[in-house]
Amino acid sequence: MRFIELTLGSHVVAHGYDNANREITEHITVDGFSKKMVAVSRIKSVSEKYVLTDYIDGRWIYWEYEEAFEDLKKILILDI
Repeated sequence: MRFIELTLGSHVVAHGYDNANREITEHITVDGFSKKMVAVSRIKSVSEKYVLTDYIDGRWIYWEYEEAFEDLKKILILDI
């Protein structure tokens, strides 16, 4: 399994959908960012603000990250 180091901060956990098909989310705000090792296989997409990863029990997490988008893009493309 391959890992990359990311500096992650506040995040949104998507728990699924309610009976009206609205996404159930939990917003978690933290002070600052911290380094984490993330399995590349867990990364589903990257935007300029968030890294979307899968989580346990079918949940998803949208992580704010500190790295520059272009730098992260290069790291992931080179990891293929």
